[in-house]
Amino acid sequence: MLVSEFDYALPAELVAQHPAPERTASRLLHVDARGSLHDRAFTDLPGLVGERDTLVLNDTRVVKARLFGRKPSGGLVEVFVERVLAPREALALMRAGHAPKPGTEVLIGEARATVEGREGELYRVRFSADVEGVLERHGSVPLPPYITHTPDADDAARYQTVYAANPGAVAAPTAGLHFDAALLERVRLRGARIAGLTLHVGFGTFQPVRVERIEAHRMHRERYSIPESTMEAIRGRRVLAVGTTTLRALESAAASGANSGETDLFIYPGYEFQAVDRLLTNFHLPKSTLLMLVCAFGGTENILRAYRYAVESRYRFFSYGDAMLIER
Repeated sequence: MLVSEFDYALPAELVAQHPAPERTASRLLHVDARGSLHDRAFTDLPGLVGERDTLVLNDTRVVKARLFGRKPSGGLVEVFVERVLAPREALALMRAGHAPKPGTEVLIGEARATVEGREGELYRVRFSADVEGVLERHGSVPLPPYITHTPDADDAARYQTVYAANPGAVAAPTAGLHFDAALLERVRLRGARIAGLTLHVGFGTFQPVRVERIEAHRMHRERYSIPESTMEAIRGRRVLAVGTTTLRALESAAASGANSGETDLFIYPGYEFQAVDRLLTNFHLPKSTLLMLVCAFGGTENILRAYRYAVESRYRFFSYGDAMLIER
């Protein structure tokens, strides 16, 4: 399959730059099992679940991963922490006038970050202080590149799910941004179960597919962990994955038999799903691996037709945009 098969035209004004006034105020495009389209509000979701459903949420917490510092010579450096390896060590993307070499120091507030080497696109960096403390004091919310404003206090609150618990993501599991506590309670009152897992979303979620044939693409690795209580909660029930990250974790566990570890599972049309029956997700970028996953789940023709309809109907796209409920 070619990357060009997963393209669509999107007017720039439909890329949501800010969240809806209230978390639950988004629209919901429902794609049923026949491929029929239904315009709904996100607040309709509890009416679409029942006693045989289990909603699975990704409880990862976004860290303030983007740091800005200077070399002792004065040159500006951006340090985007992708993964904390130890209290004072991390893997990071680095942007500077010249590619940093081993031994390069970057001053970030009172802390010093020293480049130790490279691992592919990432740099192994040692900090003079606790990495998580440096991120909390000096980091900023790692908004996606298509959101053009400088992160503010509203982003710090809204680019985070209300149930975020385990720090480690550099991007939000955006399907979950639409929930507030009251709506989750309405889901419970319908008799549906709610369970959690953790998949720490990595920087690769923003990386474009750089090959022509998608079969040649290699996914980035992301850490996941699924509690035994969640495995029990989905057994024999209709599983609604809240977000593509949740789906990848569940399908990775089903394929490997391991409830925790690292996954580089690449899902595209032809994949045989084992764990998930329904998917709640936002609208994704053209030619992206996430759009390929959604096409695998809902059928390429159905999904691309739904995307064209969403554009015509002026749905809001991407992280701060509207949502889709897709039946497998």
